[in-house]
Amino acid sequence: MVFMASELYNTIDALSREKGIDPQIVVSAVEDAIVMATRKYYKTQENLRAELDKETGKINAFAVKTVVETPEQVEDPLLQITLEDARKADPALEVGGELRIPKVTEGILGRIAAQLAKQVIFQKVREAERDTVYNEYIGRVGEVVNATVKRVEGPDVIFDIGKAEARMPRKEQSRLESFAIGERVRVVIARVEKASKGPGVVVSRAVPDLVQHLFQTEVPEIYDGTVVIRAIAREAGERTKIAVMSKDKDVDAVGACVGMKGMRVQSIIRELHGEKIDIIEYHEDAVTFAEKALQPAKVSKVTVVDSGGKHLEVVVDDSQLSLAIGKKGQNVRLAAKLLGWKIDIKSEEEKRQEVELQMSAMVPQTSTPLESVPGLGEGLVEKLGAAGVTTVEALADMTPEQLEAIEGIGPKTVEKISLAVNNYFASLEGVAVEGEVVEGEAAAAESSQAGEEVAAGEEVMASDESAPAEEAAAAPATAAVSENEAQAERSEQEPAAEPERASDTKE
Repeated sequence: MVFMASELYNTIDALSREKGIDPQIVVSAVEDAIVMATRKYYKTQENLRAELDKETGKINAFAVKTVVETPEQVEDPLLQITLEDARKADPALEVGGELRIPKVTEGILGRIAAQLAKQVIFQKVREAERDTVYNEYIGRVGEVVNATVKRVEGPDVIFDIGKAEARMPRKEQSRLESFAIGERVRVVIARVEKASKGPGVVVSRAVPDLVQHLFQTEVPEIYDGTVVIRAIAREAGERTKIAVMSKDKDVDAVGACVGMKGMRVQSIIRELHGEKIDIIEYHEDAVTFAEKALQPAKVSKVTVVDSGGKHLEVVVDDSQLSLAIGKKGQNVRLAAKLLGWKIDIKSEEEKRQEVELQMSAMVPQTSTPLESVPGLGEGLVEKLGAAGVTTVEALADMTPEQLEAIEGIGPKTVEKISLAVNNYFASLEGVAVEGEVVEGEAAAAESSQAGEEVAAGEEVMASDESAPAEEAAAAPATAAVSENEAQAERSEQEPAAEPERASDTKE
């Protein structure tokens, strides 16, 4: 028995070193297992305790009772004993001490008890292992570690990360990647869980921290702090946008990350199995940063809608709209995540229609019935009304082709409608203007009459120079004829001319 116990102790020591846990935890597990097996064998509710003798390797079980002074103080005989009875077994005991009564275990704990002890030991060891793993990795969340693919369990991949196993669920994997047993990859410790089964460490290759670590490894300027990564937005397996800025004005942040002929960024893309990467120069100004973040699309205008709510409106050319939005909205979604702002993208045509709608909403809309137009007959109004045209404004917006398409309206009717509508709107532009036009026409008539009189006077003067003396003497009398007489004379001559034209026609 001593030999077997010594072998057990050696096994405990080896197990402790393998699992990386304290040997005392395993010893306590063994002692608890012996206690449970002993209680099951004796079928007792006594306070049992077991001890492993490290020198001999022997496990001893005891029933422990507390010493009290008088029999009246004994509440439970299984747990307490009087001082008098206790000193019969051990004269050195005092009140408050413990009397340990040995329980025979050798040769009586059978196969069932041994199996129960084994289960208890394994359970205790697993609990101790989980606690050790948790304490080891809880402070390393976000750290990138090298891992080896150990096995695949359904959608999950199990990795060996050194002192523990780690699990990578499907949502933490890139859709471009697949793993082979024994393959070495870099993973990020995403979180540490105190799970009841399986590994408690969850790793990921879908978080932005992996891209940041790869850039720090490949770009010396980032490693030494000359170039700083300000923001990363990633959709694993699809595209990553990374914003960088330089602390040295002589160092181009984007160029440093791209590398000579793109060697640095291509190395990272290979590590990520072909995932697209956009490297963007960071700007404190949200408007400028948004223009950069929406690359490769060209932005026409960026407007801050709400600075407090971090809301931007971006206008792009119609041909750039699909490129700015990206496949399934990916480009604008990553840009918004990179900025931390909400982004609304509109084409120039959509923005123009929106402005026109706002302007029309600001202008009060009027509707004038067709009956208000003097030039439109009742029958024509009925035809237009049957076609859905009931207001002057709607009629004015129609083209001649649209009017001719109405039943009963031809080109002549269209001309009539156009003339009537034009006259109607001209009359609305101001009656006062009409008065000014009349005054202008009167002034023009007066100036024309004055010009005719001057011309007549010049003709008279010219005739005076060339006429005989007797005609010159008669000229003043002719000029003295009143205007009314001249008009009467012209009116008498005009009727006389009509019979002559009539006779000419007959001839």
